[in-house]
Amino acid sequence: MRTSATVIGDSAARRHPAEGLKRSRPVRRGAGDSLVEKVRFLRQAASHAERPRRVRAIETHLPWVFITDQYALKLKKPVRHPFLDFSTIEARRRNCQAELRLNRRLAPGVYLGVIPLVLRADKRLSLGGAGRVVDWLVQMRRLRKSDTLHERIKRHRLRTTDLSSVVASLARFYRASIPVSIDPASYRRRFESEIRAGRDELMRPAWRLPTEVVRDATAAQLDFLRHGRKLLDDRVRERRIVEWHGDLRPEHIYLGAEPVITDCLEFDRALRILDPADELAYLALECEMLGAPDVGRKIFRIYRRLCDDPLPGQLLHFYMSERACVRARLAIWHLKEPDVRQPQKWRRRALRYLSLAAQHAAALGTSMSDKPATPSSALHLLELGQ
Repeated sequence: MRTSATVIGDSAARRHPAEGLKRSRPVRRGAGDSLVEKVRFLRQAASHAERPRRVRAIETHLPWVFITDQYALKLKKPVRHPFLDFSTIEARRRNCQAELRLNRRLAPGVYLGVIPLVLRADKRLSLGGAGRVVDWLVQMRRLRKSDTLHERIKRHRLRTTDLSSVVASLARFYRASIPVSIDPASYRRRFESEIRAGRDELMRPAWRLPTEVVRDATAAQLDFLRHGRKLLDDRVRERRIVEWHGDLRPEHIYLGAEPVITDCLEFDRALRILDPADELAYLALECEMLGAPDVGRKIFRIYRRLCDDPLPGQLLHFYMSERACVRARLAIWHLKEPDVRQPQKWRRRALRYLSLAAQHAAALGTSMSDKPATPSSALHLLELGQ
């Protein structure tokens, strides 16, 4: 499963992250291990050394994010899922360190450090200083939301030069990556397992999703694993499988002369072991979700040229269809949450992803340069998901 939280902001930091971290605020006696108390402390401006004008607290699926004038602080929730375990302080510390190390590859100068949250002897919480460590936070430089690929697409302000810079950065990263040893059969089995699990989940009656569309899309994906296996096997034999970002979405890409790519999927290395074509297909899919399919096609063209990589069209359709089913599953899973907000929003999102899964499944036999075949069921889903 592929999940992540995005940290964005409006201004750049100019101070060292460790400056003045010893400010503290009182909490109820004996409550240092409570997530509620940690969040209450961190959302107060007086708790932060920079004395920001305000603190914006954002709750996501896995972390809480606290955005100040200069920084963004990420506090992991003490949760356990089949795909990760943040239930102990030590596990959260290790994850924070991994997030720092991995994200500095594509976002140098943004991920500043890992900060302890401590409970002092006087029962006050403090960012840094002496006391019992009750949690850990990742500190990031605040970035401008308006600079993301997501916002540039939405506001129709994206330039081809912006895309060229991003793809050039990704190409350098790919060329510097060491190929991961994996045999073709194992690579295909990973997809087969994911597709079958996703199909079974999305067809559960509780979700009220169109089972025919799910069945047809996943059947086309499984058929490709059999009849299009050479395309996948060639990617492995050409040693194109590397450790990449894992969650390459438009909201994680900050444009500029030196692009910055944040929020690498840090909690499971296996989910970062990818074909660049898969990672780029995911990015193209998310651009399609924003109503900008041409952006993905431009990214493919630039990457082909820079990396001498053919990025076969059938392969891209497969990756995009499979990714769309994964994203539909993640969207509908929000309905499992006891206090889910806007349940119809998540169902609409799942329907939109299924529409794209169906379109790319139908187009598996065509070239990316051709007009994709779009089944009427997929068009109907797209209308429902608007």
